Amino acid sequence: MLYSLHRPFEVLAETIGASSDELKLVSSFLLSYPLAGLLKRIPDSKPQQKNIFSIGISIFYLVGLFDLWNGALTLLVSSGGAYCIATFLRNSTYMPWVAFAFLMGHMSVSHIWRQLLNNPTGVDITGAQMVLVMKLSAFCWNVADGQLPEDQLSDFQKDRMLKEVPSVVDFTGYVLFFPALFAGPAFDYAEYRRWIDTTMFDLPAQVDPAKKPPVRKKRRIPRSGTPATLKALTGLLWIGLFMWLSGPYSHEHLVADSFMTYGFVRRVWMLYMTGLVARFKYYGVWSLTEGACILAGLGYAGVDPVTGKVAWNRLQNIDPWQVETAQNARGYLSGWNMNTNNWLRNYVYLRVTPRGKKPGFRASMITFGTSALWHGFYPGYYLTFLLASLIQTAAKHFRRHVRPFFMDPLTGGPSSKKWIYDSATYVATQLTFAFAVCPFLILSMSESLRVWARVYFYGLLWTVAALIFFASPGKTMLRRQLEKRHGRASARMVRTISTDSMSGGHPILGISKDPEGDITEALEELRAEVEAREKQAKNKSSEKKKA
Repeated sequence: MLYSLHRPFEVLAETIGASSDELKLVSSFLLSYPLAGLLKRIPDSKPQQKNIFSIGISIFYLVGLFDLWNGALTLLVSSGGAYCIATFLRNSTYMPWVAFAFLMGHMSVSHIWRQLLNNPTGVDITGAQMVLVMKLSAFCWNVADGQLPEDQLSDFQKDRMLKEVPSVVDFTGYVLFFPALFAGPAFDYAEYRRWIDTTMFDLPAQVDPAKKPPVRKKRRIPRSGTPATLKALTGLLWIGLFMWLSGPYSHEHLVADSFMTYGFVRRVWMLYMTGLVARFKYYGVWSLTEGACILAGLGYAGVDPVTGKVAWNRLQNIDPWQVETAQNARGYLSGWNMNTNNWLRNYVYLRVTPRGKKPGFRASMITFGTSALWHGFYPGYYLTFLLASLIQTAAKHFRRHVRPFFMDPLTGGPSSKKWIYDSATYVATQLTFAFAVCPFLILSMSESLRVWARVYFYGLLWTVAALIFFASPGKTMLRRQLEKRHGRASARMVRTISTDSMSGGHPILGISKDPEGDITEALEELRAEVEAREKQAKNKSSEKKKA
């Protein structure tokens, strides 16, 4: 590593109390913006120059900025191994599974080595390798899909399949796309190929050519400076908030003896704030990397055919508003690490499910295990993921059996008391996940359990209590109450329709000429509506039993 390049980071680190590696990481994210601007300005007719430029910048980051010579070798082994497996075993049905086992096994070695070194502030290669595992395992599945008849593929598979293995240069450019090297976002090779040959920017037939987004000179990539700048500013704001609040709300305070000097409510508040501040760091990093991808053009997600507005959320990895305002587990998790969730769904959850069958318990457990192994081997990860799976199950029961009490039984819309349910589920969701993610930050099994004990295991206790209740006759009782509620609502509807029918539905005109016929017709309509609703409920119930 060049001493003149390294020394300024050491001096600044001593001044602000951060590690030099953390400063280098943020600096690499910021440096990627002007470099992405240069990458975008390489002529569309010279895609190989784009590949070479991106590869060169990534090599500079790895060995020039971070001195990660062994890390560069690690990425070479993973990508080279996956490329060879896809090339020489592409006609084998086992090819993607072999590649997946190789990639996960190789990454596990890196995770174990990082855990032994125990240097949380240092930057090693595991972060980049985790992103690469997603990209390479998806790449091998795309190659495997390209060897199958299209009538056996889903629309998603058809969109991402690869009939041929790409050239080494194209593949290396995909692997070492510098704006997403260390922290993602991950994306499929087909997306990268369409970006580099600019077919990504073809206007769909339904879009008026007059609404074509503005470009500079003869480039096809639309102008993206404004959305990229907004992402950069947002990312810096998140990182600024993290640096400001990480002192008073560090997870180290949770394991300190002074934590027990506070009352229970204060301890829960500190637990929540610790998780919130930790998320600020991820919000900042992912916003910065996404912005650099947007500036390069890879974040392009099409044009609205009505307004002509360009969407730049193709590689969005986080939705802070959705996470922080989530009222249920599904909303919370779907807004977090979105690209990893997509990878787990498209290349694990659906791939372990036999063709023609619906994903079940086995697929869920394999996906859960994959996610845990992908993160590493710290015990805290497994405590978090195990509890999160229980939380998801409990949240589904509440949505199915409690939420309907706060909805209008006939229209399906929210009742006047729906705000009570929304408020309660918001508080419960946020506090439960504050409890659940604590071990993810602390990592140690003993210290994680100690912190949980200091808040009396509240998140675990009420989650298990909910699961026990919904496994008991209590669930049957709720169902009966809902059936009675729907029955009373139907009866009220009958009386309302009957009253309206007696007046012919036209109070200004007086009594209907045929009130008896109006009542009969109204009751027939009501009976048909009730039967349709009962049939729909039975169909949903049978589908749930099959699942």
